[in-house]
Amino acid sequence: MLQIGNYNQLTITRITPSGAVFKTDEGDVLLPLRLVPTGAEAGTMLDVFVYVDSEERLTATTKKPRAVVGDFAILKVLETTTVGSFLDWGLEKDLLLPFGEQTEPVRRGDQVLVRIYLHSTGRIVATTKLDKFIIPVDDSLAEGDEVDLLVYAHTDLGAKVIINNNFGGLLFHTELVIKPKCGERLRGYVKKIRDDGKVDVTLRIGGAQEAFKDREVVLAALAAHNGFLPLTDKSSPEAIAQQLRLSKKSFKKTIGGLYKEGLISMLPDGIRLRDVQAP
Repeated sequence: MLQIGNYNQLTITRITPSGAVFKTDEGDVLLPLRLVPTGAEAGTMLDVFVYVDSEERLTATTKKPRAVVGDFAILKVLETTTVGSFLDWGLEKDLLLPFGEQTEPVRRGDQVLVRIYLHSTGRIVATTKLDKFIIPVDDSLAEGDEVDLLVYAHTDLGAKVIINNNFGGLLFHTELVIKPKCGERLRGYVKKIRDDGKVDVTLRIGGAQEAFKDREVVLAALAAHNGFLPLTDKSSPEAIAQQLRLSKKSFKKTIGGLYKEGLISMLPDGIRLRDVQAP
């Protein structure tokens, strides 16, 4: 079945002066001649993205859009017309964000977080009304699972996130070292699935795993900065969070352990790997 707004493997039926034609159950799909690969002919199978062009015709392209139907993405507003705002998603035909799908007005140049979906009319459109695409939690999600998180809103309690592109969750303020931006993608863990279906998530693994992860974060940062970080146990929580995304408590505990292992030296102006010489 043809997937409009997504990638399809289609076989060329014939080549015409306009381009390559694919015959599908939904009708003929045209790949413009300028995009037909050299040597392609009838019988050649191609992986193409299928969309509806400005004249409402099924069209294929070998170009890759920034997102497909079913994706959440941050896209730039190009212009606003009488029907809505148009977003740059990397194709010749810009993506429509109708006025009725905007939670608040957007302006040219804005970067907006949207969900791309196939409208009942067959058109591919965007929406900033993300809540309606979040589905109830099912058995595929369990406490302790490592998950993908997409931050999409902030409340008095914390950051609202979309889990694995499907489920809703909440990162409480107490779980955050710094406030993530809307549209930011994070790796996290399911902390608790409540009886009402709400999900609490965390960025921390916990226990020995968490301590090991913090240790690796500090060592990786040292290696990336020639063996030296201008951070000490006197540094501000903000400075530590900005550099490492660790709380001050976790940072102090981690560098204390690394010092006991003999891996770092603690200097007045920072910490240094012991096997790295000062310049």
